[in-house]
Amino acid sequence: MNWIILILAGVMEILMVTALKKADSFKNKKWTIIWFILSMMSLFLLSVAIKTIPLGTAYGVWTGIGAMGSVIVGMVFYHEKVSLLKIVFVTCIIISIAGLKIV
Repeated sequence: MNWIILILAGVMEILMVTALKKADSFKNKKWTIIWFILSMMSLFLLSVAIKTIPLGTAYGVWTGIGAMGSVIVGMVFYHEKVSLLKIVFVTCIIISIAGLKIV
């Protein structure tokens, strides 16, 4: 169950970073509030997950999901440059997350 909670924390991290972009350096109050709520949700879920998942593993998976998802969101929704190297490195993150789960 805590692995599902950790994955949800990672998804909240992706949404949080997306809200941060929309907040426009905290000028947009609506998106700033959304960013704050998502940040707290992400950290809360991470704190629950680290009760049973080793800290280093949980943090690595959490940040990996956030980084990977943010790159994908940037490419899909914000038309950031798509390159073979980006895809290779995002794939490395996915493999690393799976590796941490296995060990």
